[in-house]
Amino acid sequence: MTIALEPITPRETAAPFATFENLESQVRSYCRKFPVVFHHARGAELYSEDGRRFIDFFAGAGTLNYGHNNPFIKRRLLDYLNSDGVVHGLDMYTVAKRQFLTAFNETVLQPRGLDFKVQFCGPTGTDAVEAALKLARKATGRAGVIAFSGAYHGMSRGSLAVTGSRRARRAGGVSGGDVTFVPYENGPRGSFDSIALIEHMIDDPSSGVEVPAAVIVEPMQMEGGVYPASADWLRRLRRLTEQHGILLIFDEIQAGCGRTGTFFCFEHSEVVPDVVTVSKSIGGYGLPLSMSLFRRDLDVWEPGEHTGTFRGNQLAFVAATAACELWGDPKFRTDLAVASRRLERFRTELTSLDSSLTVRGRGMALGIDLGQVGGPERAERLQRYAFDHGLIVELCGRHDEVVKVLPPIAIDIVRLNRGLELLRDGLLAA
Repeated sequence: MTIALEPITPRETAAPFATFENLESQVRSYCRKFPVVFHHARGAELYSEDGRRFIDFFAGAGTLNYGHNNPFIKRRLLDYLNSDGVVHGLDMYTVAKRQFLTAFNETVLQPRGLDFKVQFCGPTGTDAVEAALKLARKATGRAGVIAFSGAYHGMSRGSLAVTGSRRARRAGGVSGGDVTFVPYENGPRGSFDSIALIEHMIDDPSSGVEVPAAVIVEPMQMEGGVYPASADWLRRLRRLTEQHGILLIFDEIQAGCGRTGTFFCFEHSEVVPDVVTVSKSIGGYGLPLSMSLFRRDLDVWEPGEHTGTFRGNQLAFVAATAACELWGDPKFRTDLAVASRRLERFRTELTSLDSSLTVRGRGMALGIDLGQVGGPERAERLQRYAFDHGLIVELCGRHDEVVKVLPPIAIDIVRLNRGLELLRDGLLAA
């Protein structure tokens, strides 16, 4: 089956951005960094309407872990559409949902000893965070939440309240209210014993901080600058929350679904959280899907207490089921391990190239921190060099001083190596 793409017209070729500039809001951002009109995509490559080819080290901000138009997943989607399968189902029982829940339980949850209930939320990650926070407050009867500096959890009101960025919070008109921020384990100012600080605040009856409903944390901060939490830090946080009856929420929206080499980023710590938020690549094909996973005894919802028109994305269920099957393929897991090792070697190569560089990450996520060696200006130059030479790469960190490397986890080694060569060349040129 061939899907027709919009033809390239002379008018659009002459003024490729005119329609967007005229009709689309100024809020758009990524298109300003990558000023080209994309036409089609395959695997780890994007193609523009003017015929240029780009290796994608952005992967939809971690949404396209399995690459663009993954052929295995695409076949499942086309078969489902050709059979007139249900496309929209709210939270009704459907075959597609049952197949996904079964596959997710057998492929992801059971092998890791995770006895979680699954809540389907609205279509994006912020919806999963909103649901997790609401559930924590309902289950504990407490209102407070502890979050971390550098955190990013979404752009709706509740998730913004636990997001560290002042700029994002100002845009949303969010003040913080009952959220207490503490430093993450590591950050631009160095390491910090945040667990001891939380213990001090909770134990001191005059600290001004009540025992919270939950602590929400990313096992690896992505937007904050690619800072992986150590296994010891996560274990200490788990012990602290258990001691005080605080729910521990792990936000796996960007770092999950294989990004760090294992399905969940937190697996290296052997910690079992109370709640996990999942979105982005769980949709398998770039299709919207988000979930909140939680312990069975925390399922205190009354029917209809948290709803959403698009919480039952049937096409995403089909794609996500196919993605689960990929995890059962030994070759897929081996290729992921090989690619992860290549990225780790590249990290070593960069620090050998320039000992003043700081490079962090885990698995298929890497952050090249230029904060002390050129700053945001150099990072922007490197991003522009990469784009001009056919590589898409994004920036992150407090001031966009960190180059965030996120290839699809299913990328072939040839394209991975080519993209890494472009990055190395760009660092020398920037």
